[in-house]
Amino acid sequence: MTFPGVAGVQMVMDLPVWVDIRTALPERELTPLLDDAFSWLRWVEDTFSPDREDSQIARLNRGQTIDQVPEVVEILHRCDTLHEATGGWFDGRAGGRLDPMPYVRGWAVERLSRALTIAGAVDHRVSAGHDLRVRGSSSPGRRWRLGVRDPYDGVTTRVLFPHDAAVATAGGSEFSGEGRAWVCVIGPDLGVAGAYASAMHAMGTARARRFAMRLAAGPGAGAAPHPGAGWDGGAQPYQSMVVGPDGRATLTPGFATYDAEARLAG
Repeated sequence: MTFPGVAGVQMVMDLPVWVDIRTALPERELTPLLDDAFSWLRWVEDTFSPDREDSQIARLNRGQTIDQVPEVVEILHRCDTLHEATGGWFDGRAGGRLDPMPYVRGWAVERLSRALTIAGAVDHRVSAGHDLRVRGSSSPGRRWRLGVRDPYDGVTTRVLFPHDAAVATAGGSEFSGEGRAWVCVIGPDLGVAGAYASAMHAMGTARARRFAMRLAAGPGAGAAPHPGAGWDGGAQPYQSMVVGPDGRATLTPGFATYDAEARLAG
C-alpha cells in the first residue's frame, strides 16, 4: 500500500530540488502546496544568492543599501553564530565576499518542511543535492529509506530509516589536501546539519572526528557549543559519520541508531 501524493523536481539554488509529498490530501490541496514550495525556494535564491545581481546579498557585497527583509538579518546572524560555534570553520564570508548559501540551502529546505507540516502534508521528503529532510512516513507504517551516498562516486555506503530527520553530506572535492574524505551529519535541523558538515569537511579528518564526538554529546557535558535553542532543533544532538581518505568511517554512537530503526520498522 502506498500513500497518494504529488512530487516534482526543479533546478533551484544551483541544485536539483525534489519535493515528494505522500500525505493523503485532496489533489486540489496537494498541487498548490507543490507550487508554493518551489515559489518559496525561488524567492530564497533571488534574495540570497551572491551571484544574482539584484539579490540582497549581492547588494551588500557592493556596499549598497538593501531592503528591510527580516530573513536577511536572521540569516546573517545565524551564519555568524555558526562561525563561532565551529571555531571559524564554517564561514559565510569565504573568499572575501558574503556568501551565506552553504547555510541558506539547508535553511530553506527546513523552512519548507515545516511549512508543509503546518499545511497538513506531514509525510514528505525534500532533497536538495546531497541534503535531505524527511518527516512522517513513506507509506503507511513504513519509515523513509535514505541512502547515504559517497559524494565522489555516488555509491550508497549506508542506509538510514528515519521518520523525522535532516541529513546533510559534504564532500566531493579535496578535503584539506587529504583526498576522498567526506562527512555526513544527521540531526533535527537541515541548515545547522549542513553547516556542521561543511565545517567538518574543511577541518580535516582528525579534527572533524573530535568535533563530531563533541556534537554528538549534545549541549552541555563538554559538547561543542550549539547555536542556541529555538532554531536549531533545541537540545537534540547532531550525529555524524566522518569518512577518511582511506575510506574508513567513524560514526558517533547515535548515528548507528538510524540503522537499527530499520529492523524496528520491518
